[in-house]
Amino acid sequence: MNRIYLDNASTTSLSAEVLNAMMPVLTGNFGNASSIHSFGRDAAALVDASRDTIANTINAKSNEIYFTSSGSEANSMAIIGLAMANREHGNHIITSKIEHPSILNACKYLERNGYEVTYLDVDKNGFIRFADLLRYLKSTTILVSIMSANNELGTIQNIKAIAQTAHEKGAKFHTDAVQLYGNMTFDVADLGIDAMTISSHKIYGPKGVGCLYVSNKTKIDPIIFGGNQERGKRGGTTNTAGVVGFAKACEIAYRDIRTNRHKLQELSNYFITKLNEMVENITINANVRQKVPNIISVTFTGVDGESLLTKLDLNGVAVSTGSACTSNSLAVSHVISAIGLSNDDAKSTIRFSLGKNNSYEELDEALSIIKKSVEELRAYSSTYGAKTRKRKGDK
Repeated sequence: MNRIYLDNASTTSLSAEVLNAMMPVLTGNFGNASSIHSFGRDAAALVDASRDTIANTINAKSNEIYFTSSGSEANSMAIIGLAMANREHGNHIITSKIEHPSILNACKYLERNGYEVTYLDVDKNGFIRFADLLRYLKSTTILVSIMSANNELGTIQNIKAIAQTAHEKGAKFHTDAVQLYGNMTFDVADLGIDAMTISSHKIYGPKGVGCLYVSNKTKIDPIIFGGNQERGKRGGTTNTAGVVGFAKACEIAYRDIRTNRHKLQELSNYFITKLNEMVENITINANVRQKVPNIISVTFTGVDGESLLTKLDLNGVAVSTGSACTSNSLAVSHVISAIGLSNDDAKSTIRFSLGKNNSYEELDEALSIIKKSVEELRAYSSTYGAKTRKRKGDK
């Protein structure tokens, strides 16, 4: 049985180019980048070069890049670190109801510690309403954090306009760009971004490393304490091999961005067209013209999403019902609920996320399996439901 991976928004495979860049570090460059001897200086040089590479892809300065263990840590560092550092200017934060759990949970932590947080509603496509943003901005607002592209819907927000609106009221702007980096070019200066999160394993780099861009004009406090690593903003021994791999992944993503985006858009269009032809009673969530091409959220009316996911997995097709960071929870996705779907429809929603290594042949095979699985589950539901209704009628 062939295995088909359609869960690239959760994590991507490690690029061969990235692995090749990491191998010399893993096998020979083992020094601690904070050590002052030659082994340490060699490692530090690699980290500095990696910082330069990543900064160049977003038009930032090298000393504005802070390495972390993940996108989740970078998001926590942004929300809590910026809030703590700017407390003298206010205690109000604005975010949206469809942010990644690392944002929402960091905000809830701050609420328990005296901060006020406004969670903006979104429309049926996952867009915030600028009228709401303007209504809730006030003199005590110190931070607005809105993700660039949603990890379940793919919706791309107008981050430049959001940043400008936040700045007009004196607030800083952070964006979780984990799902958009590699799909779109970034110029943090032009976009007005004060802080931005990127994650390695979403762009064919290694797991266990991410970064937070923070403008030199923006104050931030550390949330992980230790030595003087990352210029005193994030303690902990630097993951040198991971950083080198991350930088290589960023370099490749920036180099191949047009080619990859075009391929993913073509694959996405093909998948959506064929799925609509082959399977009845489905809804594609989000506006297909205003989202990243690789994320496709589909509601299969009358089909339990967990059952469909399991059935697809048993037949070799890997998908998800939402963010990997909440996959162990049986609760309905907060993102899907926020766009107004009923509880039943939310439970019937699957996320397909394509990658640059997927092929049309794989999609054709996956589509056949999806069609058969949905038909079987609907048939079972119809038969079982009829029997259940009959038993209840007998009573």
